[in-house]
Amino acid sequence: MFSLDSIDHLVQPDEVERVTIESPALLIFTDFNKSQPLMIDSQAKATEAESEMRKAHVKLKFVVDKSLEMIGVVSFHDLSSETVIKIVASGTSRNELLVTDLMRRRSTLRSIDISDLERATVGDVIHTLQENGEQHCLVIDRKRHHIRGLISASDIARRLHLPVIIEQTPTFASIFESLHR
Repeated sequence: MFSLDSIDHLVQPDEVERVTIESPALLIFTDFNKSQPLMIDSQAKATEAESEMRKAHVKLKFVVDKSLEMIGVVSFHDLSSETVIKIVASGTSRNELLVTDLMRRRSTLRSIDISDLERATVGDVIHTLQENGEQHCLVIDRKRHHIRGLISASDIARRLHLPVIIEQTPTFASIFESLHR
């Protein structure tokens, strides 16, 4: 066995392979075949979820039912946004809100197929996220009907050491939904 030298550096996965805009997109995707998806029970209180996500520095969790099937996603933004204020203003106690009251339902989520991701660059993915105004995007395997992973704009920015700016353009549907919650 050897003693550690003062110049020995603790290597972390992000340092092993330098990522650029031209790098293969597979380098920036969280593959659920290799890492566990971050999940939260559908009956969890929104306040508990917000606190848990803040402590863990997590921006998105998959909302799952009793069978651990994904029914939606909830972001830290969803839990701390003006939507919560509107619901509370309508008479619901903040402590009564569940993650299901604030999540984005499975049917509303968009995804990229793994076969497309295999041919894409990091720049292609950034462009796709920006064009769709999405901070996160699911990666699916349409042949096997699996949700394979997740792409996160903040993870890409961290790997590139550059800001990745995603502006969310409100749609008529999102404006209508927020007014009628």
